[in-house]
Order: sequence, then C-alpha cells, then structure tokens
Amino acid sequence: MIGRSSMANQMRVPSSGIIVTRTPLRVSFAGGGTDLADFYERDYGAVFSTAINKYIYVTVKRHSNLFYEPIRVNYKKSEEVNRIDEIENNIARECLRFLEVEPPIYISTVGDMPASTGLGGSSSFAVGLLNALHAFRNERVSAGQLAEEASHIEIDVLKQPIGKQDQYAAAFGGLNYFCFKPGGGVTVEPHRLAGNGLGYLFDCMLMFWTGHQRDASSVLAEQKANTPAKMDSLLKMREYANQLQALTCNGRFDVAEFGRVMHEGWWLKRELASTITTSQIDEWYRAAREAGAEGGKLCGAGGGGFLLFIAKPERQEAVRRALSGLIEVAIEHEVQGTQVVLDSF
Repeated sequence: MIGRSSMANQMRVPSSGIIVTRTPLRVSFAGGGTDLADFYERDYGAVFSTAINKYIYVTVKRHSNLFYEPIRVNYKKSEEVNRIDEIENNIARECLRFLEVEPPIYISTVGDMPASTGLGGSSSFAVGLLNALHAFRNERVSAGQLAEEASHIEIDVLKQPIGKQDQYAAAFGGLNYFCFKPGGGVTVEPHRLAGNGLGYLFDCMLMFWTGHQRDASSVLAEQKANTPAKMDSLLKMREYANQLQALTCNGRFDVAEFGRVMHEGWWLKRELASTITTSQIDEWYRAAREAGAEGGKLCGAGGGGFLLFIAKPERQEAVRRALSGLIEVAIEHEVQGTQVVLDSF
C-alpha cells in the first residue's frame, strides 16, 4: 500500500497560476489481461503496447473566491461542490485526497477521443491529473511514481478490476514492453525500431471507431473472476507479447508476422469473458481479414470502442472499403508520456 507520507510530501500551495498537462492514450498489441494482479501474482505478466498521438488534457488552478463554490470539476458534466468528499468523479476526488490538496481548486479535463472506448482514457486522466497536482504543489516527480500513484488510486482505493498497463503507458509514452512481477514491481523496456521501423509500423496500422462506448468494469470483473480457469490462455497471450517484443528487437519489422501474432492473441482474448466481443464486432473483424488485414483486435476490455488492424499499405484501401460503414481514425506514435505543457506559476 502506498502511503501519502512516502509519495506526497506536504507543501504550501501557490495562490495563483495555472497548470495544464497532456497525457497520451495507448493501444495495446498483446498481453492484455496478464497485467491483472490475479495473474501476475501467480506468474509474471507482460504487455506490448504503444502510446499514440491522442491525448487527455487536464487543467488545474486555484479557484477564484469570486465564485460561490470552493471546488469546481469540469469533465462531461460540471460539478460545483463545497467539500472534496462531495465530488462524484471518483478519480478527481481520490487524487485530491491522496495529495492532500485543499480547496479552493478548479479542475477541468478534455480528451481527443470519446471516453470508455478501450484506449486507457481513465488511467490517462488519473496520471495527467496527478502530474498536474504535483506541479500545482511545486513538485516534479518521475514517470514511475506517477504510474504507481495512479495504479494505487484506481486499483487499491477505488477497487477497479483493472491492471497496471494503462497507467504505465500513459506515464512513460513510447513503444514499450512492460513486465509485471509478483509483488507488484514493473519493469519498462522501451523499444526504438531501427531506421524508420516505428513509422512503418504505424503506416501499417488502421483503426476504426465502432460507435459503441461501454463500461469496462463489468467486462473486466468477469475476466478477473475467470482468471484461474483461463491461466493457459493467459500464458499464451503473455507469450504473444514476448513474441512481438522479439520481432521488434531484431532491427526489422515483419508485417505479416506481427499481424499473425495479434490475430492469435485476439482469438484467445475473446474467450476470457462473454462480453468481450459481439456478433457485429466479429463480422467487422471477419470482413477486414478477408479484405487483406494480417490481423487485429478490439482495443481495451471489449464490447465496443476501436478496432485496430495491421495491414500492408497496398491492402489498406480494400480494408477501408470492407469497413466503409465505420469511421477511420488516423493515429501516430507518441514518444513522450504525460507532460506539463503549461505552468504559469
């Protein structure tokens, strides 16, 4: 358990100024589910993922006494309350409690992508807000500390049935192999593909919006409960993360092999919970594969969000035609994790 005294030293809060942080979202290629403690406490977990150029922005400032309420939190709704305990936004409330930031305080957040769509948005918000609050307190902290604090708040305090991959992807940015060890330790191995390998990897990625948002908690709760019975599948999924790590370590990028590994990983992931996929998602996936996609997956816990495919450039137009009813979203890699982009203190 992380204690406030060890990770959040008391400091005088400035009386004016504004902080803005920018924190990337992520796509996970393989290993999702092995970052849950129910798995990695039995046998280490591994995830291969990348940050993308879609972001969560968080603004923090001292709230003016010209307003009637001492606390205002703006997201998809606006909360105007008198005490931290009254804040409905769980992450905002617990981050303020954890860092012992006293009102008056103003917090606002906006994202490039819809919430609850499988790109790690909730964890990006937690990491970005913690980064902003630390800056508000005149503190600079490491990416590892931000990832652990966000994991503590989401998993230990809020009891969300999630793993640690999203918090680490948001904090560190880049293309990474994450290893989750018994006891909760995490190692981060950044990958920098030779030449224009990383650019080519993204040139071979297609992402489509299914139009469906979903509450990941119910999907993940079922997956968490199924972990003991699905250990063999999860061990194979971890091996797929290891295979993608190896594929990107040897200085070359094999599109067909990368897609094959993603495809086999998706086929296993579908078995982890009953609500991970739907008949419509399966039909879209089948159509993309028949049109030439090497492989793919549904981003995040499942049930909706974004479909991600790996396809050679010469086959991409056929995939687009096969999925003409969906909105394509162009993405690029992001090498940076959460950043303070404005600090006027």
